[in-house]
This record gives sequence, C-alpha cells and structure tokens, in this order.
Amino acid sequence: MIFENKDRIVFAGDSVTDMGSEQPIGEGLFDSLGTGYVRVVESLLTAFYPELDLRITNAGTAGNSSRDLLKRYQKDVVELHAEWVSICIGINDVWRQFDCPAMTEHHVLPKEYEENVRKMILAVKEQVKGIFILSPYYIEPNRQDKMRARMDEYVAICRKLAEEYGCRFVDFQKMYEEYCQLQHPSRIAWDRVHPNQVGAVLMARAFLDRCGFDFTKR
Repeated sequence: MIFENKDRIVFAGDSVTDMGSEQPIGEGLFDSLGTGYVRVVESLLTAFYPELDLRITNAGTAGNSSRDLLKRYQKDVVELHAEWVSICIGINDVWRQFDCPAMTEHHVLPKEYEENVRKMILAVKEQVKGIFILSPYYIEPNRQDKMRARMDEYVAICRKLAEEYGCRFVDFQKMYEEYCQLQHPSRIAWDRVHPNQVGAVLMARAFLDRCGFDFTKR
C-alpha cells in the first residue's frame, strides 16, 4: 500500500469524478464525496485499512473540460497541499466535438488538451508524493466508432504524459473495453459515459490496483 497515515488524496475531474459530490470540494461524512468511484475508493480504503486515517477529497465538477479544470486548479487542487493528486479529465474535451459540433469555442483539441494536462502535472509535481493520471474513456468496444477513435487519441496523450513525468497511469478505456467483451455497455452507462455502481466499482478497483491495495487483507 502506497498511502500512509494522514495522507490526503485529491481527485480532480469532471462529472465522472463529481457524481453529485459537494461543491466545489467534497469530503467528510454523508454524501459529500458523491456516489461514484471516489466514494467506492474511500469506502474500500476505510474498510480494508482501518489503521490508516486517509483524507479523501473530491474536486470533480460536472461539465468540466481540461480547460475548465485548469482554470480552477490552483484553488481547488494545488492550494489543498495534498500528498497525492489524481487527474481524470478529457471526456468533455472529446464529447463536445460530437454533441456540439458547431460550437467550436467549446472544443478542446489534442494539442491544447496535452498542454492543459501537462500544466496540471507540473503545478503539483514537486509538492506531492505521487500523481495519478486516469484516462478519459467512452464505453464503446467498437474502435471504429468515431467518438471512440477520437477518445483513443486523448488516452494516448495521457499515457505519454504519465510516462514522461513518472505518474501512475490508470487506463479506464482499456478496462471498459475488456469488460464489454462480456457485457453490453448499457449494463454500466446508458450514455456510455456516466457509470452506475457497477462502473464505479470497476473504476475504483482499477485505481486501487495501482496503489498496492491488498483485496485479501483481513
């Protein structure tokens, strides 16, 4: 387990991270962490590692692109002085290119996306123990689908940046593709983006697999 007692983990992202969390920062009791993978991560860490008092912070905001997240990143992430930062952004960067094709001012193309995520990494790299880059995704196993093909470009950017800066990379796109070899995407998300609890558990497990989490621990 890479986390130590009293560590703070900040999860930055869009609606997939937010999932109804308290705004602008969610943490603590009740439903402040939302109902998505961040809540599942917190629950599993608390249940399996009761000797660790970890502070989990949800800094996800629905509708954010990487451009939007970067604008609030200093206040909502950097100034929290966390030991660990997780960045999961990019779905809206791609989605707006397809559901609002004429509104080009909202499109975040690959070059800008890469620079935005790079700036986020560099803003915290020297003050944290580690950074997680969680890939954006589109729950569509057909790689010829236009939005899935476009999403793969952004996933590749995340992988490249994670390798360049020594971040822990979690490939949600690959995870969902493998799952969808056995189950239809509608079992997880009607819009192929916002996951139900099955998807939240899958995402939490993928994240914790990169943390040295021991699921056999008693």
